[in-house]
Amino acid sequence: MQPTSRVAVTVTFLRMEQRPSVPQRPLPADCDLVTVAACTVPFYRYLYETVGGPYLWWLRRSLPDVTLEGLLRDPAVSVTVLYRGGEPAGFFELDRRQGLAVNLSYFGLTPGATGLRLGTAFLRAAIDAAFTDGVRAVTVNTCTADHPRALPGYLRAGFRPVRSVRELWDVPTRLGLSIPEHLRV
Repeated sequence: MQPTSRVAVTVTFLRMEQRPSVPQRPLPADCDLVTVAACTVPFYRYLYETVGGPYLWWLRRSLPDVTLEGLLRDPAVSVTVLYRGGEPAGFFELDRRQGLAVNLSYFGLTPGATGLRLGTAFLRAAIDAAFTDGVRAVTVNTCTADHPRALPGYLRAGFRPVRSVRELWDVPTRLGLSIPEHLRV
């Protein structure tokens, strides 16, 4: 059995049942969105670790490469990267494996892009990308380990809370993640 650190978080599950009617604020002119046709494991790990590193994103880090590769090759899973000035500034992942509900599995900005007022327009782009072909709902969840503006941002975008649950995570110490004291059990 591998050593772990016990972490307590509150996870909030959210849902949006129709595309927002308010026009989207555009991303700045130096930003581009690129849906990666065949995301490689190393590039995905770079995105996941860069965006999620400050927020204790650990689940995908713990997956073996072959498992992660299988997920990334699934045509119902897509990865879209936000580029700013030619550099990755964030990404989102959409999971369409549940039929008429699309899950916004991961969404975030790189540390260098945080605080530049990109989040609202980038989130709207993710929502618009999710609402295609008869989709009836978009779901997302966030937790107390995420950026403190994550939940308020989802609420402002039009997501509604479905439920909140307290979860205990056993984060493998081999991942070398910094765990904030307020989350430790």
